[in-house]
Amino acid sequence: MPEPAILTTTVGSYPTPDWLVALPSEQARIDATRVVFDIQRQAGLDLPTDGELYRFDVNHPDTNGMIEYFLRPMAGIRSVVGRSDHEDFARQRHMQFRRKAAGVVEGPLAEGGLNLLADCELAASVAGGPFKFTVTSPYMLARTLLDRHYGDFRSLLLAVADTLAQQVSDLPCDCLQVDEANIPGNPEDGAIAAEAINRVLAAFRGRRAVHLCFGNYGGQSIQRGTWVALTAFLNSLNADHVVLEMAHRPEADLLAMKELDPRIRLGIGVIDVKVNHVETAEEVARRIERAELHLGQGRVGWVHPDCGFWMLKRSVVDRKIEALVKGRDLYLGRR
Repeated sequence: MPEPAILTTTVGSYPTPDWLVALPSEQARIDATRVVFDIQRQAGLDLPTDGELYRFDVNHPDTNGMIEYFLRPMAGIRSVVGRSDHEDFARQRHMQFRRKAAGVVEGPLAEGGLNLLADCELAASVAGGPFKFTVTSPYMLARTLLDRHYGDFRSLLLAVADTLAQQVSDLPCDCLQVDEANIPGNPEDGAIAAEAINRVLAAFRGRRAVHLCFGNYGGQSIQRGTWVALTAFLNSLNADHVVLEMAHRPEADLLAMKELDPRIRLGIGVIDVKVNHVETAEEVARRIERAELHLGQGRVGWVHPDCGFWMLKRSVVDRKIEALVKGRDLYLGRR
């Protein structure tokens, strides 16, 4: 069949299977990754993710490693954070939701032990077809660090970006997605955040996406803000498409997408990850219809959940994935 006019994908994370937590091993992680891919493919999803299980940490099985996985292995960062570090970081007002620095920068940043290629190759070996691989935005990573080397935030930010860019250049995936959940609450930093994100995107040869949301922890938004304040930032991204939280947002945020540059395909969230309610196919179809009524026929290129699934139960997640595909098919009149 020809490619649908609107494609389906997931944002990244998937709940860690209980059996991986109970008896962790490298083989169990590979098996779990294979299961996550297969669940999405059986549901008919167009571009699945590996569930971000490559970040699985036996010491922190309840988190998806969005920050520490990337920063702890990097050279130049001390991950043991003492009291004085903690007090200095607390004085930085831009990270109110995080009390402790992810690390202290004491020298030039370099890859150290970070090896995205190995983890992406593992995912590719069990993916069963094209897939998307995700990395955390350099802006979000830099904001969690206490800098005692570079002396200004932009220099630190671009050092993080350059380190990530070196990691993603040869990844064997169809699409690279950069995840950013901090800039929606800090739109005044849009220009430098886009500069850093674009350095990472430019290093990758395949499809390039940027996911943005207002954060999610226990069903709560972390950042306050609007998409209206971020249109200039979005339009400066060198991305093929954006993956935006919309199902949990007011209608004004959807209307703001009229200002999105047409060269960027629009991805809208039609599955709410902050609630256990499983959407029906009809609810998903209505959300797509509403978006195209406001923005124009053909403007929506992707539909997906608002954010990653890691905080929900698998029984809920699997049914939400099925509803996503069925709702898209209902809207397009596919059988």
